[in-house]
Amino acid sequence: MRILLGFLMVGCCLVVNGCLSCAAVQESTAVFPLPLSSYSDTGLVLRAQLWQRLWADPLNGLLTLIFFLAVLHTFAAPRFMLVSRHYWKEMCHLELEQVDSVKRKRNSLRLRSMIFHLLGEVEVIFGIWLLPLTAAIALAKGYPTLFTYLSGVRFAEPVFVVVIMMMAASGPILYLTEICLSAVASLGGGSVAAWWLSILTLGPLLGSFITEPAAMTICALLLAERFFCLRPSLPLRYATLGLLFVNISVGGTLTHFAAPPVVMVASRWGWGMSHMFHSFGWKAALSILISNMFFFLIFRRQLLVLSPTTIKAEEREQQPIHIPLWIMAFHTAMIAWVVFTAHHPTVVVFSLLLFLMFVFVTPRYQRAIPFRGPLLVGCFLMALVIHGDFQQWWLESLLRGLGYWSLMVGSTVLTAFNDNAAITYLASLVPNLGDCLKFSVVAGAVAGGGLTVIANAPNPAGQNLLQKFFGEEGIHPVYLFAAAIAPTLIVGASFALLP
Repeated sequence: MRILLGFLMVGCCLVVNGCLSCAAVQESTAVFPLPLSSYSDTGLVLRAQLWQRLWADPLNGLLTLIFFLAVLHTFAAPRFMLVSRHYWKEMCHLELEQVDSVKRKRNSLRLRSMIFHLLGEVEVIFGIWLLPLTAAIALAKGYPTLFTYLSGVRFAEPVFVVVIMMMAASGPILYLTEICLSAVASLGGGSVAAWWLSILTLGPLLGSFITEPAAMTICALLLAERFFCLRPSLPLRYATLGLLFVNISVGGTLTHFAAPPVVMVASRWGWGMSHMFHSFGWKAALSILISNMFFFLIFRRQLLVLSPTTIKAEEREQQPIHIPLWIMAFHTAMIAWVVFTAHHPTVVVFSLLLFLMFVFVTPRYQRAIPFRGPLLVGCFLMALVIHGDFQQWWLESLLRGLGYWSLMVGSTVLTAFNDNAAITYLASLVPNLGDCLKFSVVAGAVAGGGLTVIANAPNPAGQNLLQKFFGEEGIHPVYLFAAAIAPTLIVGASFALLP
């Protein structure tokens, strides 16, 4: 597998180098994608406006079709993983036979298993669909235009998410967070139900200060160690996952720097911490409490039956007994620094290198820093940024033509099929948007952030950390959507009806 990936990387580098060499000799490139201001369709109805934009550049329709095929692919990912495991088990069965005639069949089964496993990785799917997308652009517009566009894409948010996930998953941060959550859980006797409520309530609210990606990583890891490893029923597992995704999405709205959909519009619309708390924060906290209590009452018997003894035994084996305060302070300061410099990828990457050097020289108090999960999430977000750029031609028109209630419901629904940060960003491009409409689009975007894995940037991190507890098929998108509907409606009602 490593050799194959190595050849693929070398091949990609050679192709990119050759294309860049061809692009270097070109004198000019076309403007792509067309800016929204270039469309002369002001005053047209939505259908006519979309048709005119599609007629102005038919490539818009093709790239949007590719995007929706990628979305459909995410819903089929569990089936691909199941097929991959089927081929792998069949191959392992043949491994017991040492006859030369079956070697070719084993290799064929191994290759099929690897291909279907790749097609079933949710974080890789949008990256896979970048291949036909870039090919379509290159054929329609030329390689110079393609590489001019790619060189101008900003990946500040994906880089930030990858770095913050690595830092938040470090031993001292988990140790410090667990101390805080343990203090709350101790009020309920330290039971599994108390930990469940503590993680799903306090954890998402902490995301307003340590950012949503960090909160998702910490909450998912603690839920894995304190709850999911006890193997609760499948409905309870999906209910917990739906609560986690929705609560993380709304839990970062107490401040203006933690939630990606808020970060996209805060500076443009002049939203500060005071505005966020009074308009969103207290409503988000109340909706989290209501949602958690609602599900707690439904699954009360199951939660009270679960015993935490197995978890404590594992913790005694794996977790350090004590971590010095100065090490926890350094890790916390590094996270705060990365949050402060989130829009400067060069500084963020340099900060990660400094952080890793500190981890390497203090191994006694550290745990292995995860790389696979954060890098897969980064791949997902980078691909989503590119796909999202080519959906502006229809998203902007759709958002502009909606009223208060329709805009809130519309942004919630669109968030299920696109990152909520992309929805709010596109809304910020609409001129003369009223304060009520600004509130409705952000409220709808954060409320719908738990409906699917692609609805909110931190969701792939939680999916990557917890999918092993959902059987061979992994997390099924339909079941996740069903589990997240109730808390989504509670959040939406809180934002819309409370003063």
